Amino acid sequence: MTTKTGVADAGNLIITGVVLMLIGDLLFALNDAMGKWLVASFAVGQVLVIRSVGAFIVLGPMILRQGPMALFRVEQKGLQFIRVFMATCDVALFYAAVAYLPLADVMTFYMAGPIYIAALSHFFLGEKIGWRRWLAVLIGFAGVVIALRPSTAMLSLPSLFGLAGSFAFALSLVMSRYLRSTSDTTLVTWQTIAALVTGIVLSIGHWQPATLIDWSGMLLLGIVATCAHLLITRSLKLAPASLLAPLQYTLLLWAIILGYLFFDDIPDAQIIVGAAIIVVAGLFIFHRKNLKETIPTEAVPPDGH
Repeated sequence: MTTKTGVADAGNLIITGVVLMLIGDLLFALNDAMGKWLVASFAVGQVLVIRSVGAFIVLGPMILRQGPMALFRVEQKGLQFIRVFMATCDVALFYAAVAYLPLADVMTFYMAGPIYIAALSHFFLGEKIGWRRWLAVLIGFAGVVIALRPSTAMLSLPSLFGLAGSFAFALSLVMSRYLRSTSDTTLVTWQTIAALVTGIVLSIGHWQPATLIDWSGMLLLGIVATCAHLLITRSLKLAPASLLAPLQYTLLLWAIILGYLFFDDIPDAQIIVGAAIIVVAGLFIFHRKNLKETIPTEAVPPDGH
């Protein structure tokens, strides 16, 4: 009976992790669209600074509840630093890329993230990936390419920003999984502080006046991004990174929905075909994961973080 209860609890944790990842991806889709709108008029550094201030609107009460000194009581400080560095590179490189490339092109690079995550999780987290799931991840990425039809601008310098940013994003997610005993608040606070410092440096000599709407947009960007980070950070503590990674493909589906609702963009046949491939591949990976593996209850930190 105890064994059955443990397996049931592990299954519930996986489902919760999947739901949190899906909601986080929706918020990231909103964040991406808002970010592209803002960096079209303002320097990346300025956006990072105000975005970080907005993030602390959400993080402030959480830091006070946890206790400020808890931010300094972290495991494996070296890996914490690497994670913060990668998360900062992810944000800065994304905005640098999206300032020059269509959002669809940049999203194409970021959709390669599940491939990086699956490989990294296989070698560094001990989450074994069978050949069927490897094939499904590759097919899912092919669906992304079909749907987004990247332009010839992929060979430009900004495209390298997108590629590097997507790898940094994938590595930061794997690190979040590895450092799951560290509280969500601590993980997101340090990457927000790093983004703030980076933004201050990058904005020197590039600060521009803005309207109240612009300031509000940059603050809201931070609030939305922080909520997304918190949800995804928690999801990675409840379910394996290799399972959650393909769910990043839902960013494409949200882009289609939001594009139709706010910009009257109707997806063509190629978009629909690509999206169908992505969904089928993701569902297959989820099915195989349920068949092959479970998460032991001891993998969840006892303090609930």
